[in-house]
Formats: sequence, structure tokens, C-alpha cells
Amino acid sequence: MYALYRTGYFIAMTFPLPISYGLARIVAGLCYYACAKDRRAIIENIRTITGGRETPKRLRGMAKEVYRNFAGYLVDFFRFSKIDKKYVERFVKFEGIQYLDEALKHGKGVIALSAHIGNWELGGAVLGAIGYPVSAVALTHSDKRIDDFFTRQRLAGKMRPIQIGPSLKECYRVLKSNQVLGLLGDRDFTNNGLTADFFGKPTLFPRGPSVFAYRLGAPLVPTLVTRQPDNTFRMSFEPPIYADQGKPEEEAVGELARKCAGIIESYVKKYPTQWYIFRDMWKKDE
Repeated sequence: MYALYRTGYFIAMTFPLPISYGLARIVAGLCYYACAKDRRAIIENIRTITGGRETPKRLRGMAKEVYRNFAGYLVDFFRFSKIDKKYVERFVKFEGIQYLDEALKHGKGVIALSAHIGNWELGGAVLGAIGYPVSAVALTHSDKRIDDFFTRQRLAGKMRPIQIGPSLKECYRVLKSNQVLGLLGDRDFTNNGLTADFFGKPTLFPRGPSVFAYRLGAPLVPTLVTRQPDNTFRMSFEPPIYADQGKPEEEAVGELARKCAGIIESYVKKYPTQWYIFRDMWKKDE
């Protein structure tokens, strides 16, 4: 895998962006056919998202587009060192960024809640490029070479990664410094998540974002970056959400998590081929 990432990085940094996207789409098509288990999982996810209304042929086409969009996400990730204000002006349209500024005025930091939609990593790099101090919690890869590579890319995008594990104190520090903390809110990796309704099914969501919001009074600002047909991006900020600190923690945290799940669901419903969950979201043994 490390060699594949390095090859992808070389292509993305060597060729013009349209050619890099084109090559990535070809590789994505091959991966679609080679990765049978992931392909089946994506098809099942899309079946649930679309309410079972799509034909098998249409489901397969949408699943293939998930692979292609994810390949585009990787191309953008490999090119993080090229992201600056000129890139942002050319490729990114902001919607609701005033909500982020409004939330920061409270002095308690902001939890930029995102999901595996579009290009969440690019969102952190874009905010860093326009002057917002951003840190984001990231998974640790088992291969140290890959982990180091991803860390370098995030730092190149002016986004400071925080590894899961020793992340708790660092997340508190970021928020108490009135900075932006990026967290993903659509997949629980701890088996200790909160259950919320998601496309009509009970689904586990991470409790971390809601717990931080409750204990520190930090506002949650849902922040989603989606790819547009012309390969530009829309970076959307939703109004800040606050935990009800007048309620017991577990009740308030659960209530907040359900609100966030509803917002994420609305984006997944609108951009089903840009939701990169390569597992059956509702299969218990996944």
C-alpha cells in the first residue's frame, strides 16, 4: 500500500490536475472490480440510502462512482502542498462561513464536525490556507511509513493531526485555545458510541464530538466539503449547535448526537456517491 500511495503522490504532483483525475478514475474502475467485499458493502449502503428504489444496474453504477470520487479525493490529498489562497479562490465556494466566525466569538473553540463525505481533509487544508488554526483527529495507520506519509501531507495542508489514543488532552487544549478542532461524526471506532436513527435504522455514532461540546461548552459547526460536477468544491457550514448543559450529560450528549446524525444524513442523501464508507454501515459483524 505504501508503494501505491507514493506512486499516486508522484502522479498527482507531476501531471496537470485534469490528467491526474483521469488516471485516478481509471485506477478506481479497476479497484471497483477487484475489491468484491468493499463493492458489495457500498452497494448495500446505497440501497439503504436510496430506500431500495434503485435498480441493481443503477446501484452498481453509483457504487463505481463512489470509487471514482474517492480516487479524486486522494488526488486532492496528494496535492496539499499546492493549496494556498489562490487555489481557494479558484476552486472553493464557501456557504455559511459566517457561522464559523460567529461560533469562534464565544472563545471556547469550535468543533468542526464533518463526515466521510466529499473531501473532509481538504476542508482542513482550506481553513488552514485562509488563516484558521486547525487541528484534526486522525486514525493511526498500522504501517508507520503510511502513517508518516499521511502526517506529512496534513502538515503540508496547514492542518495539525492529532492521533486517536493520546488525543483527549490535546483536543481539550485546542478548544481551550479557541481554535478549530476537526472531528468526523459518521463512524464509531470504539464500540462505545451513541445510537441514533440514520436512514430509518439504529446506527452507532461517535460520542466524542458531543462530549467535548457538553463538557467545554464548545459549539459544534457541521462542516461539509462536497465535490461539484466541474471539480470545484462547495464548503458548507451549518449554524452552530450547542449542548444543553442544563441537562444531565448522557441525555444532552445523546440529544446532540441525534441532531448531528440528522444533518449528516441530509448530506449523504444529497451526495450518496461521495460518502466513502467501505463497509456495510448497518451490518453488525462489520
